[in-house]
Amino acid sequence: MATIEILGVPHAYELTNPTSNPDTLVFVHGWLNSRGYWQPVISLLKDDFQCLSYDLRGFGESQTKVDNNRDTTDLTFSPDYRADTNPFDSLYAPTTYAQDLAILLQKLNIQSAWLVGHSLGGTIALWAAVQLSHVVKGVICVNAGGGIYLKEAFEQFRTAGQKFLQVRPRWLTQVPLIDLLFTRASVVRPLERQWARQRVIDFIVADPEAALGSLLDSTTEEEVNRLPQLVAQIKQPVYFLAGAEDKVMEPKYVRHLASFHPSFQYSGENVTEIPNCGHLAMLEQPHAVADEIRRLVAQHS
Repeated sequence: MATIEILGVPHAYELTNPTSNPDTLVFVHGWLNSRGYWQPVISLLKDDFQCLSYDLRGFGESQTKVDNNRDTTDLTFSPDYRADTNPFDSLYAPTTYAQDLAILLQKLNIQSAWLVGHSLGGTIALWAAVQLSHVVKGVICVNAGGGIYLKEAFEQFRTAGQKFLQVRPRWLTQVPLIDLLFTRASVVRPLERQWARQRVIDFIVADPEAALGSLLDSTTEEEVNRLPQLVAQIKQPVYFLAGAEDKVMEPKYVRHLASFHPSFQYSGENVTEIPNCGHLAMLEQPHAVADEIRRLVAQHS
């Protein structure tokens, strides 16, 4: 692991060796995850592509402070909380994370990249494609979609997410068999215990403000409604990989967002459903994800 400072925050990243392919694959993880989840896919692609994975600010090992033991109940919504508010003033908005990514690519002198983003990371990748049109050759969104704002459902999701974040004392990692709960969450078949334990660790160590701020900023009515407009203006190729049995981001919502890109209008082939797959495609079906990435990038080489 290496670190690089971006706007005062040390970011942890891993960069594989260059290959004969001029494009670097840049992997962006999702909410409460970290760069390690991409390793099964990267191990299958690193001989053909240089691969970059990194931890988003406030997640994994990209931390501004080490004390994550503090009581997160102080992050509760106030009585006059409105669903469109965020106490952190867009510090953790997808556009802000996209700016971090732009700086990272500049500092690493990466001049030609395909962005591969999972869930929230897919949204960040889409914003980065607009900001870095001269660098980003294309985007592949994994388990990412949306663009339809359902007020009651989103407010319930945001409230549930906040409560979920409050129940995460550091000693949770010492609870026997706690990782078994994470082997089944949001996936079709149970994950290997090592990945379940990693999910527990990432859940615990995420900076409280980053965890809550990124949740709130990515689920406002304005942000959700901007997604289709964003996809429509991207000139580069954009593809979507959906888990056929994903209950977090169902394929119908992936197809909805994908339909706003010009390539969908022509053939509708910018969406691929992966069978027997839930919301963590890179862990559940790494070979299928790697094969699709290789196939899609080759179409534009």
